This record gives sequence, structure tokens and C-alpha cells, in this order.
Amino acid sequence: MITRTALIGAGNMARHHLPLMVEAGADIRVICEPSSDNYALTLGKLAELGAPSPPNEPVLAEMLAKYADELDAVFIITPHNLHHDQAKICLEAGLDVLLEKPMVMNAAEALSLMETRDRTGKHLVVAFQGGLSPQIRHASELIASGELGELRTVTGMAWQGWKGNTSGLWRQAPAVAGGGFLFDSGAHMLNTVCTLVGEDFTTVAAWLDNRGTAVDIDGVVMGRLESGALVTLNGCGDCIPGLENEIYLNLTGGVMQTCMYGRRLLIRRAGEAELADVEGLPKMRGAWEQFTQVRAGEIENPCPPEVGLRMAKLWDAIVESASRDGMPVRTV
Repeated sequence: MITRTALIGAGNMARHHLPLMVEAGADIRVICEPSSDNYALTLGKLAELGAPSPPNEPVLAEMLAKYADELDAVFIITPHNLHHDQAKICLEAGLDVLLEKPMVMNAAEALSLMETRDRTGKHLVVAFQGGLSPQIRHASELIASGELGELRTVTGMAWQGWKGNTSGLWRQAPAVAGGGFLFDSGAHMLNTVCTLVGEDFTTVAAWLDNRGTAVDIDGVVMGRLESGALVTLNGCGDCIPGLENEIYLNLTGGVMQTCMYGRRLLIRRAGEAELADVEGLPKMRGAWEQFTQVRAGEIENPCPPEVGLRMAKLWDAIVESASRDGMPVRTV
């Protein structure tokens, strides 16, 4: 499916997405990137892929005024604090939006984007690999169906040498990033858990440690879901190089194991000896592929702003509880 699109933001993450975008038929008509260096690097990547070199219009409002009529969609891959305003103006320009994670900075911005989505009738998909993963969707459906009994506990962990990797970058600037490790790489864990359980948290207690920086580096979260199930999440952003993450779900009739990116799903049902891969599920190839399927009406939006709101409410509660040294916060 050919999608006439604009790339809003052309940094490292945008270049990471380009190969699958080009393969899946993205016709990148224009780039909106204030950095001439990033623009040049992105043109070089497009040349490697055999794709045309689109012009750069670094001011979003001017880009939309000039190109909106020639576009179907935009992919927003910019710092976190820009997501709300950029997505809103693009939706109001009549364009479908694929929005990098995390969707927004807080619950108020999430509600605003939901209102804009409803008012404009355009698609808004959040580019969380876990939320878009067929494995995570299947697990969520199993939980909701009751096939594996009642959900009792959820345990998630994410470890990464994030502190050193992001030193001196905008990702450690609170006003731009909105948080640290737990809101950046760890946001995948938060969002995937929210997608899996399909319900809101009622109570959250959290502790964050900035480890001498301006943002959270390590964090521990405990919470209770509307169903009564208990959740514990552990994030460590100051450890050895690499990235490790796991999510475990215990139900009265089975156990699930997955990761925050939804790359695999193992299930052990009552009476079975060990965890086993779920067969027959399609592999997640990239956010752009899922986005085009949503636009074509082939699948329901697997990562809509409603999930973004659930995660934003969780993050707001984490920040509030941590500011009170772990005092439990009621979210409903």
C-alpha cells in the first residue's frame, strides 16, 4: 500500500524505521527536521535504500500549509514534549498519524489527543512495538476471555545501560523528555503491561532514583488493577551494557512469559510441564507495517490513544507517588 507521508523528525530513530517504511511502500514526500545534519544523514540513508530525496521544510506549520494536500499521513519521531502539539496539528490538517512513543507527557495531553482524534475522524496509532505486536494482542485476548482463569499478578523488569548512553542528550532533560529511563526505554514495559491487562490501575506506589542526574534512572513500581490483580515493575537504567527485559503474568489457569517488545509469547497451561511458544502468530515487523494495515481497514488499531491514556495515567501516578517517597496514590 503506497502511503504519501511526511517524516517529522529525522534523527537516529527515524533512520532506524526507514528500511521497513520504504519496503512497505512509504512514499516520503517531505521531511520536517530543524537539524541540517540530521536531514543530510537521512538523505544518505534513503539513497542507500534506493528511495528519492525529499525536500526539508523545518517548520511544521509551514510544511503542512505547503504539503498537506499531497499527503495521506505523517510519522512523528521527535522529542517527547513535542508529541502532543505536533500530533494535534497534523490530525487537524486531515492526516493520519503514526506517533513515536511515549504518546504524550501526561494524561491531560492524552485526553486532548483523543478528543482531536474523535473530532477529526483520523487514525492515531502509537508506535509501541509491544502494543502493535500480534503476540501481545493474542495474550491480551486470552486474559480478557478468561480462558486461563483470573489474572493474579504481573511482574515486569527492564535493565539497560541507559544512563551512560544518554548522557548529555535531550533524553536526560526533564522538560523535554518528561522522565528518565522508566519513561523512555522503560515506557515499553509500562505500555505493554497496560496493553496486556486491558484495565486501569486503581492504586500505585513508586520510588525513583535519579542517580545523580536530572531524571529517573532506577525505579520500582507496585500497583493494584481494577480487577484486584497486583503488579510489580522494576527498571534499572544504570547497569552493564545491553538491554534485558521480561514480563511474567500469573493466572489461576496458566502462566505467560513475554517481553516488553512483544517479540515472543510463551504459555504454560494448568497440567502442562513447561512453558511453550505459541505457534501460528505472525511476527511483528515494524510499526509502519501495522499502521498501514490500520489505515487499510485490515486490522483494528492495536495501539490507540486509549492505551496511551492508560499508560499516561500510570506515569502521572508514578511521578506523584515517588514525589511522596512511595506513598500510595489512588488513580480512580
